[in-house]
Amino acid sequence: MRPSWVEVDLEAIRHNVKEISQVVAPAKFCAVVKADGYGHGDVPVAEAALEAGAGWLAVATVTEGLRLREAGIEAPVLLLSEATTADVSSLIDHYLTPTVYTESFLAALSRAAAGPISVHVKVDTGMHRVGTDEITAAGLVARIQKDPWLTLGGIWTHFPSAEDEADFTRGQVKQLRQFVDGADAAPDLVHAANSAGALLYPEARLDMVRVGLAMYGCYPSAACREVVALQPAMRVVSQVAHTRRLPAGARPAYGRIRPLEAESTVATVPIGYADGVTRRLAKIGGEVLIGGRRRPYAGIVTMDQVVVDMGDEPVQVGDEVVLLGRQGDGEIDADEWAERLDSVSWEILCGFGPRLPRRYRG
Repeated sequence: MRPSWVEVDLEAIRHNVKEISQVVAPAKFCAVVKADGYGHGDVPVAEAALEAGAGWLAVATVTEGLRLREAGIEAPVLLLSEATTADVSSLIDHYLTPTVYTESFLAALSRAAAGPISVHVKVDTGMHRVGTDEITAAGLVARIQKDPWLTLGGIWTHFPSAEDEADFTRGQVKQLRQFVDGADAAPDLVHAANSAGALLYPEARLDMVRVGLAMYGCYPSAACREVVALQPAMRVVSQVAHTRRLPAGARPAYGRIRPLEAESTVATVPIGYADGVTRRLAKIGGEVLIGGRRRPYAGIVTMDQVVVDMGDEPVQVGDEVVLLGRQGDGEIDADEWAERLDSVSWEILCGFGPRLPRRYRG
């Protein structure tokens, strides 16, 4: 078996849910487990979050919701975008909670209903991705009120920049509140806050917060670090598979991009860009942890392997290599990768592919 894997600490997930829940109380906690739990594994993360007090789960697609139901999870599951009309029967049969923002989709739900369906109307207050304007949203609420099969479970919106645009975010909260106050019916839940919104804006917590990134132990912004102490839940781990002593000037791996400055031991590690270790890391100063110490890449990241410059440090086949996470006193986190790659920690976590088995602790 290839000795490379993603290690997920479920106790860290539980810790983060509990800590954030204390901050946002009395708002309900909705755990966002879309994209296979941000690469951590949707079912194990969902179960850990529910054990720690989460009351809701959220996913992006009907297929993701069905995975939770097939695993025996019975908690409310919110679909964060409208499903296709072809999926209406499936989401009803598996009692997933649909988000609506078009009249055609609401009509499809009504036609397919064989019993009461709770729906959440999404109002666009500035994200401009999905959702609808207030006039259309008001019409949807009115139609829900008249439909014998539909109930107004929620009205919500989403923040595009809560981590760094306070005035804009507060304006969104105000706009949502005004819409809810003027609506024909009161929803069961009003919600707006993502991780940054939940941690930084008490007025945005409303009835429920939808927490993704922070639940996995990453901070949406530096300011969030002052609010709550989180524990990263992911380590990306491999083992040394081969070592070679090479002379100064040798250029390991494809492209021969970097000559060794001195005679060095080069360790080959069986993990690569097909697993989510971005090829550019080797060009921009990326490092791994071996023996608790940082060691640089000795050449470009290839599809299945990386090479690491150990210098004169001792290393042998089977030694643990940590690409992301903590080892001894050393740590490389998703924020570091994101900064080096001009990316975001969300993308880093989601990038580790299915070739890496998930191993669970806690």
